[in-house]
Amino acid sequence: MRHVGSVAGRELRSLFVSPVAYGVLSLFSVLAGLFFILGVAAFDTWVRQLMQFQAFDQLKDLNLNDHLIANFYDTVSVVLLFLVPGITMGIFASEKTNGTQELLLTSPLTIWDIVLGKFLGAAAFVTLLVAIVAAFPALLFVYGDPELGKTASGLLGVLLVGWTYAAIGCFASSITRSQVVGFLIAFVLLLCLLLLPAISDLGVMGDTVGLGASLRWLATGEHFQQLLKGLVDTSDLAYFAVMIGSMLLLTKAAVESVRWR
Repeated sequence: MRHVGSVAGRELRSLFVSPVAYGVLSLFSVLAGLFFILGVAAFDTWVRQLMQFQAFDQLKDLNLNDHLIANFYDTVSVVLLFLVPGITMGIFASEKTNGTQELLLTSPLTIWDIVLGKFLGAAAFVTLLVAIVAAFPALLFVYGDPELGKTASGLLGVLLVGWTYAAIGCFASSITRSQVVGFLIAFVLLLCLLLLPAISDLGVMGDTVGLGASLRWLATGEHFQQLLKGLVDTSDLAYFAVMIGSMLLLTKAAVESVRWR
């Protein structure tokens, strides 16, 4: 495990050598800023309308966390669903295309060094995106009074969701030589995780006992919503750890299978 940091640094540098990283950062910053401004405008309009109609009971229930920051975080998580596969699509696929995978596998690095290093490189980039997200609610502390605990737990949720998406993207990239195919596989897997609660509610999988609850547990959004409410439960944190760990194990198996051929 000594070389994990070196692999992560190399992967992060390779992202910034290509225009992909700058394109993703620019697009994400613009989209996050746009959705934040739209959210603030909608919240302000809502407050003005309630004041106009003297709906003081509803005004008392309004707060920045539940009606602005949580919606902003929720929207950002959907944006990450589209952007993270673009970051991870070349993590392993590009090594195969460039013919450097064999050199990597015959180096003193272990499979875990490679897998964890590449994942941590992608996770570091996702952390940079989440840092951009954090800048917008920080403005509200200057002009408003949001709850620090709820704001921080929601931001933690965005970070864990992004890391989970990165782990899934690493797995998708490890099973194909094409970056485009890697992007599509990751996107489809993430879309399935997003739609699992809807599938469970519709009952399209039948009335099998426990199946609906299992589908809802597998859905990333179910655990993310708890963090948005300010509820930092160990069961939700364990879910993200299990998902990331499972994807990394599958990625290790996919990379290691090259040696078996």
